[in-house]
Amino acid sequence: MLAVASGDLSAFGQLVNRHQTSAWNAAYRFLGSAADAEDVAQEAFLRILDSADRYQPTASFRTYLYRIITRLCFDLARRKRVRRHEPLPDLAANCPSPEGVSILGQRAAAVQQAVDALPAAQKMAVVLRYYEDLGYREIAVALKTTDKAVERLLARARADLEHRLGRLLEE
Repeated sequence: MLAVASGDLSAFGQLVNRHQTSAWNAAYRFLGSAADAEDVAQEAFLRILDSADRYQPTASFRTYLYRIITRLCFDLARRKRVRRHEPLPDLAANCPSPEGVSILGQRAAAVQQAVDALPAAQKMAVVLRYYEDLGYREIAVALKTTDKAVERLLARARADLEHRLGRLLEE
């Protein structure tokens, strides 16, 4: 980012190549739409390029990126009611039987529906922790909160998911 701030566009290209998949994945997991995820990821990188001269390396670039992705996802979710219309890609790629594919699809849909029903901050905390594998500190920075608040968000989310998915968990 420091090279980008000094005008090195090839450095920006390297950042985009290195992080575009994870940016899209996080947005997709939150928004449930490939087109919206693409828009959010592109907007995030445009904002990063526009503000490169103001970048302060107080956190990792990845954390900085997820903070922008989080804000853009929250903004989009506020502007429109987000509903999942597309299945997750390659959901049952390793499942051997048609029955197994069906069961996996049903379970994945139930889990995604339960995650979608979480409040926005809890949902983003779940996406960043369990899908993007960020630590509590990185999530706290992305959500502009404390480590303890992230711990509470995830605990409430897990309790809510357990309640919503109780029958599925028993199977």
